[in-house]
Amino acid sequence: MQPNDILQQLIAMSRRLGDPTNDCVILGEGNTSARADEETFWVKASGVYLPGIEASGFVHVRFEPVLAMLDGPDLSDEEVKQELIAAKVGAQGQERPSVETVLHALALDLPGINFAGHTHPTAINALTCSVGFEEAVSGRLFPDEVVICGPAPAIVPYTDPGLPLARKVREVIARYLEDHGEPPKVTLMQNHGLFALGRTAQEVENITAMVVKTARILLGTYALGGPHFMSGEAVERIHTRPDELYRRKRQE
Repeated sequence: MQPNDILQQLIAMSRRLGDPTNDCVILGEGNTSARADEETFWVKASGVYLPGIEASGFVHVRFEPVLAMLDGPDLSDEEVKQELIAAKVGAQGQERPSVETVLHALALDLPGINFAGHTHPTAINALTCSVGFEEAVSGRLFPDEVVICGPAPAIVPYTDPGLPLARKVREVIARYLEDHGEPPKVTLMQNHGLFALGRTAQEVENITAMVVKTARILLGTYALGGPHFMSGEAVERIHTRPDELYRRKRQE
């Protein structure tokens, strides 16, 4: 796929995630990204609104200098901004990369991940901002949740957005890879929001829609005594069934 085709898919995905009827973001919330090639990626520019976003709303950035920040020294906000600007490819406009660019670089560097969507859906943040957050998302509720969103979400405690958050997410994903042998499709960040990762733009949209539906169902279960989670055996069965693997591929 040509880089411009990838950018057009990213634009379309971003607009749909930003559609007000989906209640995933308002104003300048959220950010999205896509791998352009082995060395570079596209990420939403800081402060740009997702609804109606154009190609000019994305910044083309190099992986190497951004990923190097994960293992570098602690940086001030201004230093982070300057490092991200320096990572831009060639001569671009005045737009600067999102503060979450390091997080997106980390995600897109994972095996099989080409697109990422970070949003703040109201239903999901009703969970991530609650005292019962971790318990509420400690199990799976129904088969299609497993098919689209994987065996479990990655859970990240509240961390200051930007470089500190990217470093914390890296720790959490490393543990997730050890436990599950694959990257998380869903990362839920306490008091913050959702990070959906996929092979395709469509998969990121599907994951986001399914997590929002799950959050609404989960919130509803508390009116009738709380969630009844699927057993670990049932989750593993759905996650590895050949027919479900086929259906998952068809929906990407």
